[in-house]
Amino acid sequence: MPLTSSTHPWLAALRVYAHPRVVGMLFLGFSAGLPLLLVLGTLSFWLSEAGIERATIGHLSWVGLAYGFKFLWSPLVDRLNLPFLTRTFGRRRAWLLLSQLCIMLALLGMANTDPVLNLTHMVFFALAVAFASATQDIALDAYRIEAVEVEKQGAMAATYQAGYRIAMITAGAGALWIAAAFDPSEATYDFHPWKVAYTVMALLMSIGMLTTLIIREPLPPPNLPRQAGEELYREKRDEHQHDPNLPRQAGEELYPLPSRRGGLGWGSLKWLHEAFMQPFVDFFQRYKWHALLILSLIAVYRISDVVMGVMSNPFYQEMGFTKDEVATVSKVYGVIMTIAGAGLGGLLTLRLGVMRTLFLGAVLSAATNLLFVWLAGRGHDVGALVFTVSADNLSAGIAASAFVAYLSGLTNQAYSATQYALFTSVMLLLPKFIAGFSGEFVDAYGWANFFTGTAMIGAPVLILVWLASRMPKPGTRDQQQP
Repeated sequence: MPLTSSTHPWLAALRVYAHPRVVGMLFLGFSAGLPLLLVLGTLSFWLSEAGIERATIGHLSWVGLAYGFKFLWSPLVDRLNLPFLTRTFGRRRAWLLLSQLCIMLALLGMANTDPVLNLTHMVFFALAVAFASATQDIALDAYRIEAVEVEKQGAMAATYQAGYRIAMITAGAGALWIAAAFDPSEATYDFHPWKVAYTVMALLMSIGMLTTLIIREPLPPPNLPRQAGEELYREKRDEHQHDPNLPRQAGEELYPLPSRRGGLGWGSLKWLHEAFMQPFVDFFQRYKWHALLILSLIAVYRISDVVMGVMSNPFYQEMGFTKDEVATVSKVYGVIMTIAGAGLGGLLTLRLGVMRTLFLGAVLSAATNLLFVWLAGRGHDVGALVFTVSADNLSAGIAASAFVAYLSGLTNQAYSATQYALFTSVMLLLPKFIAGFSGEFVDAYGWANFFTGTAMIGAPVLILVWLASRMPKPGTRDQQQP
């Protein structure tokens, strides 16, 4: 009996994963996930092995702030046409291709720079990778939203996450394995293995570039101001059937189109206000003074994990763990446990609710940092490393899953992309800034006190979660959780 969509609805639903653009997101997700660890975790291991001071390694983690500030130049990626590239490939693919090419070239620059001989050049190339990677994220998010209809967005997100996680393993474990394979001795530093590893990583960016060349440019979205005005027009038309012209005039006054004469006229200024300021105004109007409580919670929720994470690889290296051991336990097994934790967090969110799971995730994230104090006392113990990494990544997955659900529930459907970008930027800025001083703290107080301190700074998070859970719902909340 042949399979039909009516008799096998689940098989019919699975066909969405054969859609060309859904398949393409797997490879674009890989391209998005590859650069992150190469300028953070993997780079910190390289610098630690090269004998770079812990304080300097901590300061270099600030290159990750590029991801936190990407909302500042996202309007350019969204609106600006690139000479020749946009005409040839379309706006989204043009920005994707340009950013991917810049990432590849900057990674090659890192591969050919020995940090012992020229740390300044290494910082420059790492910044270029981070900036280009954040730009790629902006263009890729826009492409993903515009490429398929709403019904396929879940599948697009799933394949994107799969590709992203594969890239994280590749840039973490893969790079360390390659470096270990070309390293004649773990006892002394050798630049050549890292040159080979980062050259391979740079060449892997060609996967994303080839995918960008193959995929089709999505149809341009309708002009946002015009669309908003038309929506208001339709709403007002139902209310004022006697005067159909009035609603359109009202809509155009509230959402004027940019001046068509090329200059930055009054209409353009009002359009900029509606496009960039209104999402933030809406958030504060809906939540009033509670908005400050929400932003405070967002700013510190992941602080324990982020501050501790900057020094994790230098810690492993100083404890005597080899590149192979760190690659296998932390970069592969750890990622698997993070995925498992995210799945468990999703189930807990359904059963316990978002705020209870958010509180549980905050407790676990802070408490598991104390396991690193225990690991510091044991030294080179692979079994202890497996247990510590497992518990830490499982708790991080639970916390991340609940946090994403919380952030999604805060957004207004009309401004979901901009407001979500604001939340994720706030989430990164303070923890990344504080993490930059983590190396100096370790130098002054030692590993045990450092990990204890990262656990203690998670305590205020619990108070903020409790206060947020008691916060009254806004009176009118046009929201939709993705």
